Amino acid sequence: MRPPLGPRRRAAWILTFVLLAVTGAAAVPAEAAVPISVATARSTQDGSSATVRGYVVGQPTSSTTVVTSSFPNDYALALADAPGTTDTSRMVYVQVPSAFRSAWGLRSNPGLMGRQIDVTGTLAAYFSRPGLTSSTAFAFAGGSDPANPPPSGGSGEYDSTYYASAIGKTGSALESSLHTIISSGVTKLSYDAVWNALKVTDRDPANASRVICLYSGFSLPASDNGGGADQWNREHVWAKSHGDFGTATGPGTDLHHLRPEDVTVNSARGNLDFDEGGSQNAEAPGNFADADSWEPRDAVKGDVARMIFYMSVRYEGGDGWPDLEVNDLVGNGTTPHIGRLSVLLRWNAEDPPSAFEMRRNDVIYTDYQHNRNPFVDHPEWAEAIW
Repeated sequence: MRPPLGPRRRAAWILTFVLLAVTGAAAVPAEAAVPISVATARSTQDGSSATVRGYVVGQPTSSTTVVTSSFPNDYALALADAPGTTDTSRMVYVQVPSAFRSAWGLRSNPGLMGRQIDVTGTLAAYFSRPGLTSSTAFAFAGGSDPANPPPSGGSGEYDSTYYASAIGKTGSALESSLHTIISSGVTKLSYDAVWNALKVTDRDPANASRVICLYSGFSLPASDNGGGADQWNREHVWAKSHGDFGTATGPGTDLHHLRPEDVTVNSARGNLDFDEGGSQNAEAPGNFADADSWEPRDAVKGDVARMIFYMSVRYEGGDGWPDLEVNDLVGNGTTPHIGRLSVLLRWNAEDPPSAFEMRRNDVIYTDYQHNRNPFVDHPEWAEAIW
């Protein structure tokens, strides 16, 4: 004889009976779908229903075109397994039904770019490419709501592997652990090798033959590098005179703080510390300078802060290089210090990592130096240390 049903099981059976009577179908407990990758979605275009997890990398406007700005409408998204992906053969095209367009369309919500989301729909072609159609649910990865999104930027993908020894720590213990992690197994580049690396790490998402300059935002031909007035050269975000490490292999060639920049804008920044105020740069509007500081354009303020934080943690003086330290001063001159820390912390919070910045971190890790900038993955670690 079966034991009597408890109150909860009895209620469940009653509900099942009622639903059977009304709908003719058995009621089963709802289970959250396990998201599949974009690569899996692309290879499973069989009309089945699935939840796909991917990064928003643009809006498809044709079978071969995905735009990353000036979005024409809210009708579609392109997802990829890595932020900043530009190869359409690695994307899945998502149809955004009218009920979801105000919250999940890119024209209305350009801040979705670079965000990791879950979309439930039918695995079927869209724009004659691998797609996800008739979408029935959208959510940020982790299930949060667009009206109350989690802090944007960053990634916890490496928490259980690369950052395992740092998780849960704060203050000097976190800094020490991160220093060990990002200083281990590093491949160092020559200064000449930096040229070709920057052509990949800072590639213009809209045109692979060009690079994006850090301060000016100019898109310049990747091949037009050098010392001419209209060319681009290698900007040391941590000015190499702050510690006098020059361009020798080590901090002088570390891709995590080297960026393309127009030659004359690079010269205007010089070796200034970072702070707010001054006169606007005529060639690169949005950037300001005074006698002892440089203020970059708003779109890259956080990028600059996270590069400075990386250098301060990466180079601690134990490997023959100066002990680089971020401080709350400007006018640091040739000492191995750069400021202003309080401003950099605010920039880090106000300008979280973009898809471009996260892709850059991934490329440096996988293809060049084999270490990561932890402050791109975890912007909150800056406040935890400083």
